[in-house]
Amino acid sequence: MSQPNYLTPEGEAKLQAELEELKGPRREELAQRLRSAIQMGDLSENADYHKAKEDQGFLEGRIKEIEAILRNSVLIEKTGNAGVITIGSHVTIQEEGFDPETYHLVGPAEADPRNGKISHESPIGRALMDKRVGEIAETEAPGGKIKFKIIKIE
Repeated sequence: MSQPNYLTPEGEAKLQAELEELKGPRREELAQRLRSAIQMGDLSENADYHKAKEDQGFLEGRIKEIEAILRNSVLIEKTGNAGVITIGSHVTIQEEGFDPETYHLVGPAEADPRNGKISHESPIGRALMDKRVGEIAETEAPGGKIKFKIIKIE
């Protein structure tokens, strides 16, 4: 049994939309490219054909990946216990000497650190789980141990 994929409702909708796009317009576009390349004749030296087949492999792989994520997904519902950090929480933390930062704790399939979405399985995510406002969380980072205070949980 594989691990569940924790998704926010927004994350699930985004994956559903990507899946629809890949299975519809993108598949059709690739089929057109393949038909055109096949009509050119000799496939052994046809770069367009080989590129289209490679793209088709990536497309079908991504479709299977999204379907597997959605099949094993567990929707993150906002619980009534806003005082404790769980998956789905928006958490504002502050490391000493730095400005506060806000993160959205999500499952690994939805993690996007550049956009403030961190996995609950990441080192910082694990350190934050089940903490409350005012508590100090610490974790090991490549540069050594870091400590940060929980400022706000939403």
